[in-house]
Amino acid sequence: MTTKENTINGTVHQLCEVQSCRETAANTFLLRFVSSEIAASARPGQFVNVLAAETGKDPLLRRPFSIARVDGDVIELLFNVVGTGTNLLSRKRPGETIDVLGPLGRPFSTDSEYDTALIAAGGIGVAPFPFLTQDLIERNKCIETFIGFRNERQIYTSHLQNIHIATDDGSKGFHGTVVQLLESFLNRTDLGKVKIFACGPTAMLRILAELAKIRKICCEVSMEEHMACGIGICQGCPVERTGDGAKYALVCKDGPVFLTTEITL
Repeated sequence: MTTKENTINGTVHQLCEVQSCRETAANTFLLRFVSSEIAASARPGQFVNVLAAETGKDPLLRRPFSIARVDGDVIELLFNVVGTGTNLLSRKRPGETIDVLGPLGRPFSTDSEYDTALIAAGGIGVAPFPFLTQDLIERNKCIETFIGFRNERQIYTSHLQNIHIATDDGSKGFHGTVVQLLESFLNRTDLGKVKIFACGPTAMLRILAELAKIRKICCEVSMEEHMACGIGICQGCPVERTGDGAKYALVCKDGPVFLTTEITL
């Protein structure tokens, strides 16, 4: 059950019932909550802003989480525990509620012309890609998924397709970074027209953007950024634009998904 509080321009503010929360890999949790309204309008690449504590209690600010998957009326969030807010969320039990604002942000563009989608994820940057994979399968797109983690204990692969794994320590799959793994794959494979969809640390996305530029591959990235309001009011998540026009974009409002040619990483 969800308690509807407000809906403005397609964004829903609700107290949502937690269905489950479990650890799926080392320090990585999958939280499922019920919201038919958010589920009905969410698109891959969008996020929700969650208040982890009760109103007026620490932490006071919301936390942004990519929508990992939509399963009927259920929304899945995948996250690492890194502080007070995510620690509170990791201890949520079935029947408890969370305060959710969403769906928010600019989604991935999956309807453009390409033969194969190349998904590249670094660490918890894997979060938006089960949902994206759902959409790509429905569009009959070929998919190759490249995921990189520090070690094999952190690996998460649920609801992904044609998976290639890289680990920093070599404990599983390719010994190196996910961008190196993707580049190696491109060097030996001809997939026709491809498009890259990526999420991960900014340093990873910067290197990936250079690779995409050299290869002349269209590349969309979902930026990982701290946000307070999630709707563009606080101006707390700027990213520098390329070209003419406004100097900065806001990750929460203008993103979190951008073409790599639109921003300076």
